[in-house]
Amino acid sequence: MKLIIKSVMLFLLAAFPLAAQEEYHSLVGMTLSGLIERFGPPDEVRAARGSENWQDDVVFVYSAGEFYIYRNRVWQISLASAYGLSLGDPKPAALLVLGNDAVDMGSYLFYPLPSGAWPLAMRVTFSDA
Repeated sequence: MKLIIKSVMLFLLAAFPLAAQEEYHSLVGMTLSGLIERFGPPDEVRAARGSENWQDDVVFVYSAGEFYIYRNRVWQISLASAYGLSLGDPKPAALLVLGNDAVDMGSYLFYPLPSGAWPLAMRVTFSDA
C-alpha cells in the first residue's frame, strides 16, 4: 500500500522548507492574505467537494502542497512528505518513523503533534492508488 499524506484542521502535515519545526504549526489558522504573502499566488485554485454542502472547500495548490481554505483561514494542509515520511512509503516504515505515539487505525495512522493554540495531529492515509 502506498502512503498518501492528508490532513484536516486537527491533522496538520508539514514538509515545507521552513527554518524550524515550530513554524509548521503556524500554517494552520493562517489567513488567506498571510498565505499569499508567505507563498505567493497559488499555482492552481480548485474546489474540493465534501459529502455535505458545508464541507466544500477552496484549495490553493502550490508545488509543495495543498492548502484547504474555510472562509479566510487555512484549516487543512495536504503534502507529499512530512516528518520523515514521503508519498509511497509503506505502512511498516511509517510506523517505524513515527514511533509509539502513532495510533494504527487500519487504513490510516493518527499521530498527535506538539502544538500551541489548538491540538494538532497528522493523519497518514494508505491506499493502493
